[in-house]
Amino acid sequence: MRLVTTLISACLAIVMLLGAATASLAAGETGTHAWSVKPLVLASGPDRSFAVTGHIPADTPIRVLRCQRDWCLVAANNQRGWASSLYVDYGRHPEPVIVHGRGTVCFFEGTNFTGASTCFNSGTTIDDLALQNLDNRFASVQLTGAVSVATCRDRYFQSYCERIVQSKPALPTYLRGTVSSIKVY
Repeated sequence: MRLVTTLISACLAIVMLLGAATASLAAGETGTHAWSVKPLVLASGPDRSFAVTGHIPADTPIRVLRCQRDWCLVAANNQRGWASSLYVDYGRHPEPVIVHGRGTVCFFEGTNFTGASTCFNSGTTIDDLALQNLDNRFASVQLTGAVSVATCRDRYFQSYCERIVQSKPALPTYLRGTVSSIKVY
């Protein structure tokens, strides 16, 4: 009986250690890969009334931890703070941002611009497409005019995001059928 109790205790200790190690590894990799398109002024909260806590130069790879309205909690270069979402660009590489463009972005449920479609104008931000019954439905996107769109797999611009700057007859694999938040520039 004592041997069984000792073995159970040892197994529980190993499971706890593995759980702690996994959590610490995951903490280092959280957030969505993005870029600072202009120098970011970091604040301790999500608006201009909060204290400045740091700065991140333009064209710096950053991690977006979460977003709230027009502000995102970002991390880079051992710094963490809230920055204006206007200066955050999603995707694998820095791309020119069309902040004040005019145009329309239409998402289609089928590839090659087929099936039901939903269109959005420049300046539209939708943190949670599920609230409009549009979550995880899109397979292609068509851009008309001087626009680009940040598309993310999870609500509130979490998880994998990518900036789309031209029409795509098929969304990238990680976004096809999984888009949950968008921001049209």
